Amino acid sequence: QVQLVESGGGLVQPGGSLRLSCAASGSIFSINPMGWFRQAPGKEREWVATIHKGGTTVYADSVKGRLTISRDNTKNTVYLQMNSLKPEDTAVYYCNAAGRTKYAWGQGTQVTVSS
Repeated sequence: QVQLVESGGGLVQPGGSLRLSCAASGSIFSINPMGWFRQAPGKEREWVATIHKGGTTVYADSVKGRLTISRDNTKNTVYLQMNSLKPEDTAVYYCNAAGRTKYAWGQGTQVTVSS
């Protein structure tokens, strides 16, 4: 059963912007902090950002000031607004519960930043 569905990726120029969306099941969304993760070719999946139930956010140093995570409780959706994108941001982006609890990973959405 698909519980996490990412969308919004694409090909953008360096300095460009994208807005990613993650549709999560109600149970996952309501009881867990949510996070974005990414995996570049040849690298392990890494954590990017977390938004807690109360709205507090935490970011990896590599994306601070450029990426913003948010959530819409009425839509059970988590977003990642990506600005000032760099080639180093190229990866498949995934969402999931943050912290120790993890659900089945979705297919992710590809973000490619290239000239």
